Amino acid sequence: MTDLEYADHADALLLQIEQACDQITEESDVDLDAQRVGGMVTIVFPNRSQIVINQQRPLHEIWLAAKAGGFHFKFDGQAWQDTKGEGEFFAMLNRFATEQAGEPLNFSA
Repeated sequence: MTDLEYADHADALLLQIEQACDQITEESDVDLDAQRVGGMVTIVFPNRSQIVINQQRPLHEIWLAAKAGGFHFKFDGQAWQDTKGEGEFFAMLNRFATEQAGEPLNFSA
């Protein structure tokens, strides 16, 4: 994957996360605050816990930090997959966000 391809896929992922946060806030009782600074999105939950997703441009990875731990993802041509085989990015984000919010959340398209 070229640097430009990585940037396109990574930027699209962060935008999807921001839009999903807005949709979740509009359609549920969970008030998420998504703050984007450059290549990083911080999701702040009502209980003040956070999930941080950021681009790692030199490695062509996306990193996710949650209460559950830190995870690295690479794009496989279809989706962002955990580099240690733990699963797909949005499946893991949904699981961690649900745990931190205390109710089901869905960031997937």
